[in-house]
Amino acid sequence: MEFFSAYGKRPVRLCEATRRFADDSLRHRYGLDTIKTLSVAMDDEPGFETMTPLGRYDICIRRIAERAPIRICDGEKISGAATLGNAINHLVPATFRGENVFFSVSHLTINFDEVLKVGIKGIRRRAEDALARHRGTGREPFARSVINCLDSFEIYHRRYLEALRGKPEYAANYRNLLRVPMDPPENFYQAVQSIWFVFSFVRLCGNWPGIGRLDVLLGDYLKRDLADGLISIDEAREILAHFFIKGCEWVKGGNCVSGDGQHYQNIVLAGMGDDGNEVTNEVTYLVLDILEELNIGDFPTTVRLNDNTPEKLLRRICEVIRYGGGTVAIYNEELILKSLADFGYPREEAVRFANDGCWEVQVPGKTNFSYIPFDALQILQHTTLRDYGSDVAFESFEDLYTAFVGDLSERVREIAENLRLDFAGKNADGTWEWNPALPCTVVSLFEDDCVGRSLSYFEGGAVYNIRSPHIGGIADTVNSLYAFKKMVFDDRVISFADLMRTLKNNWEGAEPLRLYAKNRYRYYGNDSEEVDSLYRRLVHDFAGCCRQQEGVCGYRLPAGISTFGRQLEWRGNRLACAYGTKAGEILAGNASPTPGTDAEGATAVICSYCRADLSEMTNGAALDLKLLPSVVKGDAGISAMIALLKGFVRLGGFFFQPDVADAKILHEAQKHPENYQTLSVRVSGWNARFVTLDRDWQQMIIEQMEK
Repeated sequence: MEFFSAYGKRPVRLCEATRRFADDSLRHRYGLDTIKTLSVAMDDEPGFETMTPLGRYDICIRRIAERAPIRICDGEKISGAATLGNAINHLVPATFRGENVFFSVSHLTINFDEVLKVGIKGIRRRAEDALARHRGTGREPFARSVINCLDSFEIYHRRYLEALRGKPEYAANYRNLLRVPMDPPENFYQAVQSIWFVFSFVRLCGNWPGIGRLDVLLGDYLKRDLADGLISIDEAREILAHFFIKGCEWVKGGNCVSGDGQHYQNIVLAGMGDDGNEVTNEVTYLVLDILEELNIGDFPTTVRLNDNTPEKLLRRICEVIRYGGGTVAIYNEELILKSLADFGYPREEAVRFANDGCWEVQVPGKTNFSYIPFDALQILQHTTLRDYGSDVAFESFEDLYTAFVGDLSERVREIAENLRLDFAGKNADGTWEWNPALPCTVVSLFEDDCVGRSLSYFEGGAVYNIRSPHIGGIADTVNSLYAFKKMVFDDRVISFADLMRTLKNNWEGAEPLRLYAKNRYRYYGNDSEEVDSLYRRLVHDFAGCCRQQEGVCGYRLPAGISTFGRQLEWRGNRLACAYGTKAGEILAGNASPTPGTDAEGATAVICSYCRADLSEMTNGAALDLKLLPSVVKGDAGISAMIALLKGFVRLGGFFFQPDVADAKILHEAQKHPENYQTLSVRVSGWNARFVTLDRDWQQMIIEQMEK
């Protein structure tokens, strides 16, 4: 069987049975099986309607554990499955009188390290100690919920042991599950099974957690087993491949709007460990082998790079990237560590950073996280310029820019004030008192220190509580401001009033002027100091807006830059732009240039993006870059890609999402989707099979490549 590649024929290392398992998963076999049973029903549960929210949650989780279908895939080397279809829809898959009872949790990476160190039994011991400490207090109900959910986990675990018992072909699975994840694993195979089984239960309950630093979690187990002769590297690759294939159990095909791979199960590789040394190990390379061969985009993988990253790893990353699918992205480790330190994270915590299951940076297993996106272009157009109203006037560009930053600051202030609603107020000791929130005990089991504190993930149990304002449309905003600056105030091509009137009319009757605005100036993404200095200034001022709101509520507010594809959602409310675009056009994604404005190539785009002090964007700033297969061909192509990655790191980039794709192939996939079922593309922090995107999303990706 052939797994699609934008570049050429993929290498074959895995056995035929494993490749067949991957093909079955990617072609919807298990995803279609999952949606046969959407939820468990709670209608026959006595007194369900009058229970407390936490009581209802606990009984829902127990019923899920008791009644969710057990699935053992043909030839699987690890076991456990999330088999209720509504979990795919970000819901706790339980209903009452036909209605969904609870939403679930995402944008977090849970503490798999704790699972490997102490096992579920160790977590239970901590839970029992916490219950004893908090008995008779307001925290007792949550402490009991923790015990109830651990009971449900054990039910789920026993059901798999019963299903595997007596089946010789799954003897290894059964043997491993006799130990893990209840106790710490003794070897690599058990460690893989332990992580997967916990992951499968958490997502069975509707949650979408990230995986985190998989090579850190598994590397020492594999190194020891290889040294002791207990496993070969080829055997380890087969076992780990089944982890990735099992992660495709929700692939169901069809139109999924923004794609079928958006479940936040991201992986982070390489970089520094707790001791400051590089952690790259055999698992790092096995993950890259698997991604290269199987074209599985369901685990978007980010590699932490620094000035000392091994040349071998850089080459291997580029060899995988060139096959397309957008599966591998890049973090600039040193810049992120500086950013986290400047924000106040201790070095020993910062060095463990991963992400939230997309690309926003967090300390895994300790962070209650979400982000709040907004469109800066709409603030400029609708608020500062009042829909290009005739009564708006500015004497200078500085007046215009100052007014816009004031409106931007007000938007961030509103975000912070809205977040205060999560809190009842401040305690006498200066801590914040949380309001009751959505029950989420299953996630709380694996987030420090919810169990020890007997506090939910959403009610102050996590070590770090983060809500990140994310500025969107930053390239479009910079370009718009720059066009005003040049055409009105510097070059005096047109008066402020006349340009406002022209934009109000969507450039109607002013085509020569529109083309002048579009083509006369070099906009963001072309390594132009003049426009990039405005971008740098706006990034800095936005970070300052966020800093001003620190202490307004119980969340920290690190800044970030993103759109995550919202340029589609936002376009209906966007007016014509001063740099030559008309109302409703699909504009820039994340911190990337506006499509069609970058004319100087990939290096210039990176130089523009890196001109800002991106360490001020503590939560992240993503740069997307599409490359043609011809550009990455042969040794010269690999060398060029390595130079691109090194330049990104040395110039001060934050997060880099390169993808290799050909618009011609994407057009063909639109015409004949049946021939391109496994064609994966990078979307905006996640990957998706191209044919599962709706037409608007497909067109957005194609236009990003063609302009």
